[in-house]
Amino acid sequence: MNKKSGYVFVWPIGTRIIHWMMAFSFTAAFITSFYENMLHNHVAFGFIFFIIIIYRIIWGIIGPRYATFNTFKLRPSQLKHYFVEKIQNRWRKIPAGHNPASSWFTVWALGVGTVIVISGLLLYGIQEGKGLFRDLNSQYSQYMFILDMIHKYASYLFAVWVVLHISGVMVEQFWHKTGMVFAMITGYKKTEGEDTEVKPLLGFFSYMMILIAIGTYFFIISSNYNFLTLQKYTNIDYEELHPVFYEKCSDCHNIYPPYLLPKRSWIRIMGALDNHFGEKITEANITKSQQTSILEFLTQNAAESSTREAAVKIMNSLEKRRPKAITKTPYWRETHKDIPRSVFKEKKIKDKSNCIACHKDFEYGNLDDMNILYH
Repeated sequence: MNKKSGYVFVWPIGTRIIHWMMAFSFTAAFITSFYENMLHNHVAFGFIFFIIIIYRIIWGIIGPRYATFNTFKLRPSQLKHYFVEKIQNRWRKIPAGHNPASSWFTVWALGVGTVIVISGLLLYGIQEGKGLFRDLNSQYSQYMFILDMIHKYASYLFAVWVVLHISGVMVEQFWHKTGMVFAMITGYKKTEGEDTEVKPLLGFFSYMMILIAIGTYFFIISSNYNFLTLQKYTNIDYEELHPVFYEKCSDCHNIYPPYLLPKRSWIRIMGALDNHFGEKITEANITKSQQTSILEFLTQNAAESSTREAAVKIMNSLEKRRPKAITKTPYWRETHKDIPRSVFKEKKIKDKSNCIACHKDFEYGNLDDMNILYH
């Protein structure tokens, strides 16, 4: 016997919470992806989404009535009939479980969602040198571009799919008057059928997955680096690594990490010290042997020799160009194009070349997205 006359209890509380957690985590991850300094939050929300995807796949196998994949209506003829009836009969009866459209939506969402989380984890490791797959950075850095494209467009596709899903629910709510909006809030659908029942063990599984997802989020944001977000690259002590480079170059300006320019750029710079960005550097300032030592250090650690994200992307953007300034690279211009020119004239910054003003630990070769400072 149904608990509520004229309604069927379809979605238990665990399923409803999981549904809204998936919606919220994807939306939050999607929004934070547009802000470089929010990468840590993006990853934390992504892990919630990842865990929910795993839960829903398992739930589709072992879950209660109306939740399992074997109840989905996936035949093309069923989908065609659904839309024909939807157009012809405003007051048609709706099924208690998934209709053909929502069946296809769920399967599609799980498939695309899986692509999003796998590409995201690999991208985080290969491009950022962080997380579970950080060790792949050394050998597979050239794949960061294709992974970025897959992750980005899969996310856009998922977002479009969500909009279509919401549109369908709105049509059901306001045109067909089925009260569909409230179904995933109350758990009840205005239709005919038997109430679903959740065995205690399945209920425990739902709540456990919810707690794991929430716990993982707080575990990630509680510290900058843990085993899920641990980074391969740490601060470089240039003073210890090459004292001459550190001492002589830092006398006049902040240290620039060698991996931000290619070898030929460093050769051009060191070969024109008589006009070093408007300054004349003589042997009285830096001896010939010191110049040779610095040049050797710079070329050995230039962009070609690094698999850091900035180095790989700078080299990819340069083609045959070998500029004498980081700010002249197409990659720098692309990543800073949305920053108003007036920002670079502020007292705290003064010039585009003052990278340390916005990048904490820049002088240690650390360009971590989380270290970006906004003024």
